Amino acid sequence: MSSRVSREPPRSTARRALILVENLSVPLDRRVWQQSLTLQRAGYEVVVVCPQGRDRDTEPFARIEGVEIHRFPLAPSDGGARGYGREYAQALWRIARLVRRLSRERHFDIVQACNPPDLLLFAALPLKRGSTRFVFDHHDLVPELYLSRFGRGQDLVYRATLALERLSFRLADVVIATNESYRHVALTRGGKRVDDVFVVRNGPDVTRFRPREPDPSLRHGRSHLIAYVGMMGPQDGVDHALRALAALRRTREDWSAVFVGDGDMLAGMRALSGELGLSDAVEFTGLVDQDEVVRVLSSADVCIAPEPSSPSNDVSTMIKVGEYMAMGKPVACYDLAETRFTAGDAALYARLDDVDDLARCIDRLLKDGDLREKLGSAGRDRVNKVLSWEHSEPQLLAAYERALSQRKAA
Repeated sequence: MSSRVSREPPRSTARRALILVENLSVPLDRRVWQQSLTLQRAGYEVVVVCPQGRDRDTEPFARIEGVEIHRFPLAPSDGGARGYGREYAQALWRIARLVRRLSRERHFDIVQACNPPDLLLFAALPLKRGSTRFVFDHHDLVPELYLSRFGRGQDLVYRATLALERLSFRLADVVIATNESYRHVALTRGGKRVDDVFVVRNGPDVTRFRPREPDPSLRHGRSHLIAYVGMMGPQDGVDHALRALAALRRTREDWSAVFVGDGDMLAGMRALSGELGLSDAVEFTGLVDQDEVVRVLSSADVCIAPEPSSPSNDVSTMIKVGEYMAMGKPVACYDLAETRFTAGDAALYARLDDVDDLARCIDRLLKDGDLREKLGSAGRDRVNKVLSWEHSEPQLLAAYERALSQRKAA
């Protein structure tokens, strides 16, 4: 629960971290929220600057579990390239204002910028003169994301995204990468030293993602429940999931599906569901809190990760896959390199961008309860042993110590 409190900063001698986020509110952004809690438990005073949410996280100021959150109003993009430009310009101006105000109140030892976009560090540049260290938390490969979302090829905008990415790498004292593919980009395209790049994976928090008793009402009287949990942008493949379900429905109708999340494509996907004749079987919930996500996943028989092959998806780690696995659920997905690294033996892999094959994987899992149990157990075991957030925490803290040691050396 959040609570409004005085904006007067607490008097503290703790090391201070300022985290900048543009594209999601906090604590909705699970990666940023887990990082914030880890740092807070490690003795940091953590301050987050992020946008206000539309249906939640709407307060301009909150202190939650010891983390101080300052939120700014932001009109989201309409999904086009120009719209993103307007959104980012507006966000950068508002973030810079908040950074100036907060930095007048107290000194920050570290500023962490979470992309996209690859220009958030500009809002904190004045702090570097005061010995603040910069950490670049590389959430998305923006040049590849541009290619994947807009399909315009390596045009002027693409080259600009590369230039901004290089500048962010250059400004950063330390880079946090979400996986080995992103680490490789930081070392090669970004020119960073090996010692200055840390892999901090998007592992689920197993204390929060714990199975509970299924809720049969979510099946709406049918035998099985299929679930998707995640954002709904052009690159996320929700259209692939719906077309796969339309193919599945030609052979069986004993299932319901629920799509949890928000994004640029939500309205379009609701419309596509109707066009495909799925409105009576598919529900879109929009954004929900984590407790509701756990209820949905606890009740699901099969979970879908339908991201198609693209320059961005091929090398990105999908948070949803780890969360499905933590809940002991089998995954139907395309055979992308980083998705396979995450899921291992917990998934059935369809041929790239083949919706009929994705439907076949879902159908096979619905037919075979023993296979569902086998894959679900393998996923839960892999999360506990390798992928959970507790395995990422030491890397995050090591990255911060590395940044602070550079300040001392300077």
